[in-house]
Amino acid sequence: MASASDSRSTGVTGRIKSAATIMHSDNQSLLAELRKTLIMMKEIGVDLEKEKQYKMVKELEKSIVELLSAYENCNNFSSAIQSVGNTYEPKEELTDFEKLLDDEVAKVSESSSSNFANHPIIRQFREAIWNVHHAGQAMAGEEQEDVVMTSTQCNLLNVTCPLSGKPVTELAEPVRSVECKHIYEKAAIMQYLNSKKSRAQCPVAACPKMLQPDKVVLDPFLEIEIDELRKMSRHSGRIQDFTELDAD
Repeated sequence: MASASDSRSTGVTGRIKSAATIMHSDNQSLLAELRKTLIMMKEIGVDLEKEKQYKMVKELEKSIVELLSAYENCNNFSSAIQSVGNTYEPKEELTDFEKLLDDEVAKVSESSSSNFANHPIIRQFREAIWNVHHAGQAMAGEEQEDVVMTSTQCNLLNVTCPLSGKPVTELAEPVRSVECKHIYEKAAIMQYLNSKKSRAQCPVAACPKMLQPDKVVLDPFLEIEIDELRKMSRHSGRIQDFTELDAD
């Protein structure tokens, strides 16, 4: 039989995890809005470049770097909250939650770069600007082979559903795995999981992650990223499936 202290400990752990989940969810919504703003700023930059407002384009790029810094800080904070909620266990002494969270933020921040020069969002901005007047040409300092890779950069790990074979831009109900970040058609992945008794390995080739129905979801970023991919696809006319590249 569980002791009273064990019951209290379990109750505290549950409340902390619940609070962390709510805060993480709120932060994800904020991050999604910031992401939309960054995409909009790229589109504004393209319009300014077309009008040969080069100085304004440079100023806009500086603003994107500043906003990107805030985006990454918010993302690190969100990850730290989630980590604390998932791992916190009460101890006999009082917990200094401010220090606990600060330490976790510092740990998460160590693995993220503070140099945004090669951040995918910055590279996408520069490539979009470059392509206004130099489409198909290698950017300064890059080889011609780099044009294909960079002009099709996106933040999605796979651009076709491994089960239905449809491009993610054509999925009726796209969902993404919380564990491995791969994307599927909802009906197809749920049928697959049901056939495997609700727990199975990700159907993407070489992916070792195990899937569960409650961890395959439509997250706040997915629709934004798919819409961005549609725009990139229309522009380049050629999108590569990075999952297939990795598998090769």
